[in-house]
Amino acid sequence: MKLTTNAKFSIALVAVFAVVLGTLLLGNRSGTESAGTGAGASDSSVLRDDTHLLSTAPDNDVVLVEFLDFECEACLAMYPTMERIRAQYADRITFGVRYFPIPSHTNSGLAARVVEASSRQGKFVEMYQRMYDTQTQWGESSESQEALFRTFAQDLGLDMATFEADVNDPAVAKRVEQDFNEGIDLGVQGTPTLFLNGVQLPSMPTYDDLTARIDAALAQ
Repeated sequence: MKLTTNAKFSIALVAVFAVVLGTLLLGNRSGTESAGTGAGASDSSVLRDDTHLLSTAPDNDVVLVEFLDFECEACLAMYPTMERIRAQYADRITFGVRYFPIPSHTNSGLAARVVEASSRQGKFVEMYQRMYDTQTQWGESSESQEALFRTFAQDLGLDMATFEADVNDPAVAKRVEQDFNEGIDLGVQGTPTLFLNGVQLPSMPTYDDLTARIDAALAQ
């Protein structure tokens, strides 16, 4: 049977589409497999010089990094475990946290900027804890919680003029955005996401699982 010009063109388009689709599916499958098996990343790409540290080991041999969202209920559920890990391993591991505010959460970006602004006055840990301790009061609200967050700053004794200027400083917003964008580059798709020595861990590890992994890393 002799094909018309239109028929030949249609077949060619189908062939090209099949090749493109196959390439995309292969790329997506490879990316999924890498994330699922805990694809490694360099420690320097996960723990940056400006990463906020909750504990520090002198040699940085074991590094745990959490990408978090202060409005995320799963992060709140993980918070007690992370506090136990921080207390138990203290100066034996370096534990850092990075911002990953989910865009669909109304106040997560603001909360991250509030914590970052507080860090400029030496109150990172205190505001980090305050956000989780109060999340049930303000999380999932469709209205801005700026007024409430301001009371947190007052309670912590921050200089309010400096605090308010910092919350609205483009450099603070850029700092939060940098963590988010680099998290995307590392394969972070949600929160909380943990990396141990550059390897992404399974979602929501238990306390026992985390301690087993950390102990194994310390023994190496």
